[in-house]
Amino acid sequence: MSAVIESPAVAPAAESPGRRALRRFLRHRLAVFGAVVVLVFAAVALLAPLVATADPNATSWSAIRRAPSLQYWFGTDENGRDVFSRVVWGARASMMAGTISVVVALLAGVPIGLLAGLVGGWVDALISRVADAMLSVPFLILAIALAAFLGPALENAMIAIAISASPVFVRLARGMALDARATDWVEAARALGNPPWRIGLLHVLPNIVPPLLVQATLAIAEAIIAEASLSFLGLGQQPPEPSWGSMLNSAQRFLTQAPWLAVFPGLAIFLVVLAFNLVGDGLRDALDPRSDKR
Repeated sequence: MSAVIESPAVAPAAESPGRRALRRFLRHRLAVFGAVVVLVFAAVALLAPLVATADPNATSWSAIRRAPSLQYWFGTDENGRDVFSRVVWGARASMMAGTISVVVALLAGVPIGLLAGLVGGWVDALISRVADAMLSVPFLILAIALAAFLGPALENAMIAIAISASPVFVRLARGMALDARATDWVEAARALGNPPWRIGLLHVLPNIVPPLLVQATLAIAEAIIAEASLSFLGLGQQPPEPSWGSMLNSAQRFLTQAPWLAVFPGLAIFLVVLAFNLVGDGLRDALDPRSDKR
């Protein structure tokens, strides 16, 4: 009687956290849709000279307020400029303002928040009171006030948005640092003589990247709305350079005669803001370790 020798089953390799998060994100269909929309707008912004069908600032007095057609896909404005080309170039201004301002807010807010949470004492009290004071003012109101003080320009608008968005990252980083201070591994690092900056950089920061990533994605959507609002008020991108907000400002005089002047830049703002919010929701679920248990 011959014995049958069965080969031992090979245990599957453990799935890395990155692959697990990606798998959860791809299961979120709305988040994937949002990511596709964001990538499309990013590609349009980067390749604006190739995507635009005409010079966005070129005027034609024989083509004033033309309705959408095969020649003018989104119609023309009150100066005969191609609306499609202006929407395309406006995507560059909005995406650049949203991304750069949030990156600056991250680079400024996270170290300050970590400093407050890890050092404590009067440093934490001072930073927290300043952040609370800034958060007590609505984000858009604070951005408008700062942009008005700095002067009308896209660069100044980005600075104003970055300053207005930074308190959120200060509070988030501070809260996560306070939670990390009570853990054994931070206590062990402190007992070994590590200074606060080393503890924050090597031990705390890697563990707060997921919530910071989610908050940054949502903040970009808010920053794009802020840039459009500032441009609408004349505090952002200055004419004749295209911006979705300034296009809406010009379109309000022709809502009945030429509604397409407001429809297309407004639709662009709606789509890109919705897409970033969907991506943020998807990242929040994907980076939550409890997602697999639901």
